[in-house]
Amino acid sequence: MKDPYEVLGISPGATNEEVKKAYRELAKKYHPDNYADSPVSDLAEEKMKEINEAYDEILRIRAGETKGSSFNAQNTSSHDPMYADIRVAINRGDFNTAESSLNKIEKEKRGAEWHFLKGCVLIQRGYYFDAVKHIDNACEMDPGNAEYQAMRENLRARSGNYGNPNNTGTVGCNLCDVCSCLACMDCMCGRGCY
Repeated sequence: MKDPYEVLGISPGATNEEVKKAYRELAKKYHPDNYADSPVSDLAEEKMKEINEAYDEILRIRAGETKGSSFNAQNTSSHDPMYADIRVAINRGDFNTAESSLNKIEKEKRGAEWHFLKGCVLIQRGYYFDAVKHIDNACEMDPGNAEYQAMRENLRARSGNYGNPNNTGTVGCNLCDVCSCLACMDCMCGRGCY
């Protein structure tokens, strides 16, 4: 992979706000929906993928993680063994099996990891707001878990200030901003959990 800072056109010393701004500008410019009927649609899709990967890598770097460490089924030593198969299903993209297995777990046994994994599945299903609630629940139940915190920060960074009435950078209709945000997140979140 190319240097993620180079892909976003920023220096490694850029502030978090500068990283977000660069990402948003590039995502807006190269989003595949802008090139739907164009002969360069495949190129735009590849560029968007590269931008997303670079942004994710910068978030991982700044969270103190190494590539692939934030969600890895092989790295389950600190996790409840009951969830190992569910993590494997999520990592291989089998969200039906993962969700079915999660739903079979009795409500009184659903702890922080259950909420975290449920959130990961819901992200893939496109239920972003429900996913955030589950990730937040996981963080509240186990505030010292770096994996849960990193996921929550990743989600917050991706959503930015959309829907925040005090966001002075917002231009145009709020409903349009929400639709743009959801379309962009759908594109970004379609690659599996982290």
